[in-house]
Amino acid sequence: MSKRDPLVLDFDGSVGVLPGAAVVPLGDWQEAIRFGCTLSTFGKLRTHLDAHLPPEYGTVLMGSGDYHHLTWPLVERQRGKGSFQLVVLDNHPDNMRFPWGIHCGSWVRKVALLPYVSHVHVVGITSGDIGARHAWENYLQPLRAGKLTYWCMDVDVSWASRLGLADAFRRHADPDALTMAFVEQLRKAPQSTYLSIDKDAFSVDTARTNWDQGRIEEHHAMEIIQALRGRVIASDINGEVSAYAYRTWWKRLLSGMDGQEAVPQSELDAWQMQQRALNTRLLTAIAASSV
Repeated sequence: MSKRDPLVLDFDGSVGVLPGAAVVPLGDWQEAIRFGCTLSTFGKLRTHLDAHLPPEYGTVLMGSGDYHHLTWPLVERQRGKGSFQLVVLDNHPDNMRFPWGIHCGSWVRKVALLPYVSHVHVVGITSGDIGARHAWENYLQPLRAGKLTYWCMDVDVSWASRLGLADAFRRHADPDALTMAFVEQLRKAPQSTYLSIDKDAFSVDTARTNWDQGRIEEHHAMEIIQALRGRVIASDINGEVSAYAYRTWWKRLLSGMDGQEAVPQSELDAWQMQQRALNTRLLTAIAASSV
């Protein structure tokens, strides 16, 4: 395969048939990796991926947003490409404390610590995860170090100013204002970029997921991708809808606390069709912006 052909890390079958894509079957890893796992288990998956991923590939699709922590090792695979920034479209900061290892909401801190990652921008957050009630759950070190910026809407983040973190929080009134400001940031400070898209950043009209969702529309994402033209060195997409019943008790508990609800089969099929059509358009746009 070429460096433009998409790659599917197929844990849950939710991506579906994608013409021209290489597929790495990972169904046997679903229970162990989905939502979160110990660092030891994650290390075993890293070893497995190193043995089975092709030397070149394009955008990686990993299925549900429950696998967003896979962006961490995918970013690490770009370590020989010099310094680059990470741009994440996400409704959540993914920079939350998780004392038992790594999970889909805690991986950003790991990437922000990498010396060759110049900065991490998480764009489109409307989740209360960055509000005052959950401030203690956010890893503050990458925010204090100037390695991480939250681009957000709809959340009172005044607590950040009291801790001297105002520069790390860019709050805007609506998606248009946020997108305009972020595109200007990209134009003002152009650099090589790893792009990661979790479709829960989108409104429900653009892509239905089984996580709480943000307000970004498809055209906002396309404006951001266009502003990165010629600078995307690697990318991934997640946020597909998939039904899964955890066997592990703590995963059932934590995913329930996060508001993940089962999706009826009658709705699941329609949501996945919507998602797959959007994936095709995103892949085309990303390919046009890639190095």
